[in-house]
Amino acid sequence: MSEHHHRHDGRAEVSATSRRLAEIIDAEWSWREAELGSLSQRASVVDFLPDVSEKAQLRRRQMWEKTLGELDALRTADLSADEKVDFDVYHQQLTTLVEAQRNRMWERPATADSAFWRSMAFDAYRLVLEDAESARAYLRMLADIPRYFDQQIENMRAGAARGFGPARVCMSGREEPVRVIAEAEDVAELAFFGPFRRMPAVVPEQVRTELHEAAAQVLSTEVVPAYRKLLDFLTTEYLPNLPDSIAAVDQPGGLEFYRSQIREYSTTELSPQQIFDIGQVEVKKIREEMDDVAAELGHPGDLPGLFEFMRTSPHFYATTKRQLLAEAAYTCKAFDRVVHQYFGRLPQQRFAIMETPAEIAKFDTFGRGAPDRYLLNTYNLPARPLYSLPSLTLHESAPGHSFQISLAEELELKDFRRLYISAFGEGWGLYTERLGDEMGMYETPFERMGMLSFQMWRAVRLVVDPGMHALGWSRERAQDFLRENTAIAEHEIVTEIDRYISWPGQATAYYLGQLTIQQLRKEAEETLGEDFSIRDFHDTVLGMGSVPLTVLQAHVRAYIRAAAAKRQTQAAAGH
Repeated sequence: MSEHHHRHDGRAEVSATSRRLAEIIDAEWSWREAELGSLSQRASVVDFLPDVSEKAQLRRRQMWEKTLGELDALRTADLSADEKVDFDVYHQQLTTLVEAQRNRMWERPATADSAFWRSMAFDAYRLVLEDAESARAYLRMLADIPRYFDQQIENMRAGAARGFGPARVCMSGREEPVRVIAEAEDVAELAFFGPFRRMPAVVPEQVRTELHEAAAQVLSTEVVPAYRKLLDFLTTEYLPNLPDSIAAVDQPGGLEFYRSQIREYSTTELSPQQIFDIGQVEVKKIREEMDDVAAELGHPGDLPGLFEFMRTSPHFYATTKRQLLAEAAYTCKAFDRVVHQYFGRLPQQRFAIMETPAEIAKFDTFGRGAPDRYLLNTYNLPARPLYSLPSLTLHESAPGHSFQISLAEELELKDFRRLYISAFGEGWGLYTERLGDEMGMYETPFERMGMLSFQMWRAVRLVVDPGMHALGWSRERAQDFLRENTAIAEHEIVTEIDRYISWPGQATAYYLGQLTIQQLRKEAEETLGEDFSIRDFHDTVLGMGSVPLTVLQAHVRAYIRAAAAKRQTQAAAGH
């Protein structure tokens, strides 16, 4: 009997640590969902707006610091390889949450690109209320908006008072979506009313009428006045008092604040200077590739001339919405021709190509990928160049976001592992644009130039983000750098740079993610030689869902070591 105990001692030890890790994660995750609302499967109807008061924020900081301490006390050597990945992903997630609370990020809840007042109205455009119960839940949420806005106003006031917030210049005009709602003459025209109007016919007419009346009442007595109060706060107090300096290092927290943002979005420990230097090298490399294509197209040494031709020549633009959608469908099917050469595991889920809903198209991006749909923006066709469409399509649909997110959803992962990590997700999306070159997806030099322009747009971010936030670049200098190196339209140059100013570090995630995947592939190719399998490599990268880049590196390098060891064993056995 004692021998039996002795033999399993090691395993008992492992299971105790494993059980403890699972307990820590389960307890905090349930608590987090209760605090913040459903995080895992986006609930179709949210009747819940979180408490965002300072008291709640400090409570969260305390809980996350305590949980991090519990994690750090674990003997990670006792964990299995899979559990170690769980531990690493979770540890990084909690470290990010703790740093955000320590920096009091709740005091700057808006950027030039996204804000709570915009996202709430934006969500209303997509919302489907299937029955009276979900409609009543939604009404409860709408009635809670005044309380929620009051807390956000208090937080923003505290932030502005200590010089913590996005620079004034990049937030100019960002109150306009608030004004639209605050000054609405007919609440039935608001996005918030749309879900009630779209209720399915199975809901009895009398019930629908009651709900319409209740919605009109809540919107006119609660929601519109809350937006009016917010508009007054933004225009008279908040926006005029935001900091003059565009640099994150001039905010409270200084360089350490900026570095915490880089860590959150890029999931790496690189310094601002290192990122800036990498960006300069990459911009130069892409510039040389662009020069080669320009020469091939009869514009040697004249990229500006070629960009101008591509921006203005009518045959690069669809004349009907259907044509744009059909061109995108062509790329999706062209990928199907080579999919098995590049991927072993394919997702079960299919995706549709659909137009971005008309109500949001004016403000939304060119394309968005989700597991079941690739949304393509057909608003303003003269701004949608066909030469950019193949790279956009690969990035947003397959093998980019639709493909990658579908695969992740099919993995047996714990809920906390299903949160999207920009550096991985966007890095993968960008990597697939480059992969399109190998796969033969770019059929003309113009389409290759479209891909290179997209690559350049992301590489430029590595220069301008640390440039503006840590190295003394002005907003104008950053705009000029974007203008000189990409074929992006003037309107987008201004909105993009303002987005980077207001959201330090976020813009670095994309290209650093791509570079990490490319570097790992190079390591695999050099180590494995002719035994390298592109299918196995891609399956390995996508086989864990969205993870921090450090976790991805460890995982892929373990795969390379295992594949190399297998090769040596086979060689020794004379195979």
